[in-house]
Amino acid sequence: MSAVLKSKQSKPVRDRVSKEEWQLRADLAAAYQLAAQFKWTDLIYTHFSARLPGSEEFLINPYGLMFDEITASNLIRIDHDGKVLDDPLGLGYNEAGFVIHGCIHEARPEAVCVLHTHTRVGVAVSAMKCGLLPISQHAMRIQREVTYHAYEGIALDMGERERLAKDLGPRSKAMILRNHGLLTLGESVREAFELMYYLDCACQIQVDAMAGGMENVLQMTKEAGDNAAAQFVRPGRSSTKKDWPALLRLLERRKINYLD
Repeated sequence: MSAVLKSKQSKPVRDRVSKEEWQLRADLAAAYQLAAQFKWTDLIYTHFSARLPGSEEFLINPYGLMFDEITASNLIRIDHDGKVLDDPLGLGYNEAGFVIHGCIHEARPEAVCVLHTHTRVGVAVSAMKCGLLPISQHAMRIQREVTYHAYEGIALDMGERERLAKDLGPRSKAMILRNHGLLTLGESVREAFELMYYLDCACQIQVDAMAGGMENVLQMTKEAGDNAAAQFVRPGRSSTKKDWPALLRLLERRKINYLD
């Protein structure tokens, strides 16, 4: 890492935070690095966040870093008012990130992690009047969760937070921001990442399928869709304990250090 990105703190972050915060930092940094691997990035824009245990404070990316530069040690900690509490690199955060993520963490206290992306396929589906269609198994993992929020411009207006939270609702774990991008939330970094993976894949499948003309696109029956959706959230689904370790191993095999 270049000198420009050296920490301004004399004591390593790992030595300054609790074990719980360090684990959350590690998982969130891994999500950023995985997003870079899956090409969910948009230069230095978009943001992932994670709420600290038992707190209204949350972690978010330093503004100016590419996702593949983000590590557990350089994440920023801010409070619910947007006050910076720990900023190892002194880069600050994206204001739009606070508007969106602060809003979700405040409205949905059970949301440990919130992911927001601007992938081409996500923005493409966000611009489709039909929204996300029930045309793939991937869509069935997420479609019942999806709500929609109308585009109001770049998310710099604090007044939008109330409308965004209202559109998200009390139970949904995914949102399509019209003409803008995708958002998922979870009770863990793993859950939020899984939901974003399925949502982005479902959007890609939809764009690909529609390229052949809507007359060729087969939508599944409501019964089949309901059955698949229920199967994805069945009690004891073993993949919920297996996918995140597998993803971390992917980073290890590619020698991507997300902990520095």
